[in-house]
Amino acid sequence: MNKLITTFKHIFAIEELRGRIFNTLLFIAFFRLGSYVVLPGVDATKLSQAGEGGLFGLLNMFSGGALSNASVFALGIMPYISASIAIQLLTIALPYFQKMQKDGESGRKKLNQITRILTIFVTAAQGFTYLQVTIPAEAIMVDPWFFRLYGVAILIGGTMLCMWLGEKITDKGIGNGISMLIMIGIVSRFPASLLQEAGSRGMAGALLFILEVIALFFVVMGAVMVTQAVRRIPVQYAKQVVGSKMSVGGERQYIPLKLNASGVMPIIFAQALMFIPGLVAQSFAEKSEFAQSVAQAFGDFTTWQYNALFAFLIVVFTFFYTAISINPTQISDDMKRGGGFVPGIKPGEETSNYIASILDRITLPGALMLSIIAILPAIANLFGVTRGFASFFGGTSLLILVGVVLDTLQQIESYLLMRKYEGLMQSGRVKGRSEMISR
Repeated sequence: MNKLITTFKHIFAIEELRGRIFNTLLFIAFFRLGSYVVLPGVDATKLSQAGEGGLFGLLNMFSGGALSNASVFALGIMPYISASIAIQLLTIALPYFQKMQKDGESGRKKLNQITRILTIFVTAAQGFTYLQVTIPAEAIMVDPWFFRLYGVAILIGGTMLCMWLGEKITDKGIGNGISMLIMIGIVSRFPASLLQEAGSRGMAGALLFILEVIALFFVVMGAVMVTQAVRRIPVQYAKQVVGSKMSVGGERQYIPLKLNASGVMPIIFAQALMFIPGLVAQSFAEKSEFAQSVAQAFGDFTTWQYNALFAFLIVVFTFFYTAISINPTQISDDMKRGGGFVPGIKPGEETSNYIASILDRITLPGALMLSIIAILPAIANLFGVTRGFASFFGGTSLLILVGVVLDTLQQIESYLLMRKYEGLMQSGRVKGRSEMISR
């Protein structure tokens, strides 16, 4: 406890770090305030309460309930995330975007500008669908078409403001701003979910509630282990003589290939597709008993059919996203240009094949662990845990929380070590998702 108090004193003793923390809290407070500002022309008392499951429940969780509140920040930062993913895929598929990606800082600025423009169009499309489908007619107090017209404009402004807040947190605050906003949206639902679970257990179930909290702690520790697990490939750099005396190189470094290199993206992609089987089966439900059973099975996220397909899609998307995000050939070429080589492996194609083979071997267990984490909320719900509290036992919410917290702790520790203070950990370092090569 004394070490913890001393560490906090050191954190707030650093003027720059203290200012960044206060800036982050200010931006977060503004973001949370906007999630409660209802769109003009909407009667908030007549809004229907959406369920926790499905794609709507996932997006509502990311926005911290702003989606179900019909707020000006209803779509939050998700259109920007969608646009970023689309641009990232285009940099792999189209040479024009590949060239921009390789142009350094100027290319990055162009890609960011294209992403912002695409975000406007994505927000407009999602905003119109959201206003059309989600908000009931009885809750709209003005002309419906006029409401949709200015509602889309307000939602676009809200998303762009959220994007600006995220960039400001990155520049003036601590941590990755976009990820921080998503995490805050998720964390904001935790106190209410915890109280709801405690209330459902009552005094008679106090022991069971304590066991659930302990189980949640171990699940979080397991998620941290999966997120931090790394397979290190040794890289030896040839010694180069500069002048007559000085020599550089000759040192060994490592390429850290993460067990879960794709992060939460496979779960997000799989979750977005899970509504399709139930939707298709629902259209044939009146003519077929089999279609009715399929619609019923995929309408409940706790059924074995739903979770089996969900886990399978996660495994598939994990391999797909890892393949498009990590290029063994490019890693091999970069090593070769820098005079590096894997001991015992010839530079060039053999090194590329060696890295690819290791990547294939670690991706499968990583995908299986990711799928287990994704279906843990359904398992917790089957054991009587309420849906709101069960969502924190795994899935997208838990992985995002773990990843963002680790990244933020890594930044804080770097400030402490830079000022010659003791780090957050007694031994070792906090390793974030952004780490690429470590000695």
